[in-house]
Amino acid sequence: MLTPAVYAGSFDPVTNGHMDIIRRARDVFGAVIVLVMPNACKRPLFTAQERVELLRQALQGEENVRVEATEGLLTDYLKKNGLKVLVRGLRGEGDLEHELVNAFYNKQFYASAETVFLPGRPEYAFLSSSAVREAFSYGADVSALVPPGVAEALQRKKRF
Repeated sequence: MLTPAVYAGSFDPVTNGHMDIIRRARDVFGAVIVLVMPNACKRPLFTAQERVELLRQALQGEENVRVEATEGLLTDYLKKNGLKVLVRGLRGEGDLEHELVNAFYNKQFYASAETVFLPGRPEYAFLSSSAVREAFSYGADVSALVPPGVAEALQRKKRF
């Protein structure tokens, strides 16, 4: 029986960099749960349910990948579901400090939690959801940075 790793984030929107980490985490751990979570520091473009649906669409046909959403502490989700491994992607030094702090607190709140870092591929080193949202807000074509269904959903948002 596979015990999946958890890759949590706001995924607003999911990017090709996220997709790469999801697939690589699945290949390393055998299975991965992509967990959509709120981020109190961000004002989301897509609702949590929309993000779940966009991820499910982007990951359609991928084996051993499940998409879920939760509220509250990540460690509460891990405990409730008997999970221990968290996967985080690192694009560079800026991500490292932030992710080490998160790993510290996850361990404080749930001693069994282990965080594994996957370095981002160079082609995704500067790709972030925030940058995609900002570029999109100025009318840029971000379709090369996100899965096709996300690009379509962004265009639908543009109409409103």
